[in-house]
Amino acid sequence: MIEPEQHQMPFIEKPTRRARLRRGIFLIPSLFTVANLLCGYYASIAALVGGREDFDHAAKAIGLAILFDSMDGRIARMTGTNTEFGVQFDSLADVVSFGIAPAILAYAWGFRYAFAGNGEFHQLGEFAWICCLTFLICTAWRLARFNVKGMEPGGNKNFVGMPTPAAAGVVAAIIHSRHGMEPISGQNWAYPWFVLLLVLGGLMISTVRYYSFKDIPWTRKQPSITIILLFLLVAIIWRYSEQMLVIIAGTYAIVGLVLHIVRFLRHRLVTRTA
Repeated sequence: MIEPEQHQMPFIEKPTRRARLRRGIFLIPSLFTVANLLCGYYASIAALVGGREDFDHAAKAIGLAILFDSMDGRIARMTGTNTEFGVQFDSLADVVSFGIAPAILAYAWGFRYAFAGNGEFHQLGEFAWICCLTFLICTAWRLARFNVKGMEPGGNKNFVGMPTPAAAGVVAAIIHSRHGMEPISGQNWAYPWFVLLLVLGGLMISTVRYYSFKDIPWTRKQPSITIILLFLLVAIIWRYSEQMLVIIAGTYAIVGLVLHIVRFLRHRLVTRTA
């Protein structure tokens, strides 16, 4: 009677260990989502503090949030741990990191030192408040639409509307490029800065298609030259981050809009000639 019990013990332990391991795997993408949320929270606090270095730290935190956001979903798909809970949790974190944090940062950086002691201070404050709120609403709208409709019909090659991390990245990249300099302190740049938020908000809720980079086979073997070029790009971005991040973020935003205009004009031309 003792021997059968001894033979049954390993059979009972193995499923238990596997179940514990599976629960641990589900934690991995959630940890990246929490890191994304933490970066957004830190960026908001740093923007409220409002020193020169604090603004730059907030911009860098949003950049890290973009990195963590790109990794949690990919890791979830690679490990087979993508769930509906993870999708919703990721969207809520994105509202903080790519909606609230850049809106607060843009408001503090572009308004706090502008028109101090000037009669136009109140008018700019109202305009800035509306622009930043619009950016936040568009971010939430964009995330809700993505949760309901997903990506472009027929594949995962393109996003419909500018991705929220890309829009927040434009704000963070511009502020990071001004590291060591005074924030906006005059009318010449204050109003265009907040108009930019309206443009980014409009691009997020638009039907402009943006390349998603999700069809790139990252897990397959790549030519050696590709690895070398990738490391070279990372090194250049690390060394010249102030210039390169603005170029990358701005190019991504502009190229999607330009291609959309080209497709629209081509469609109109085909329709007229048909």
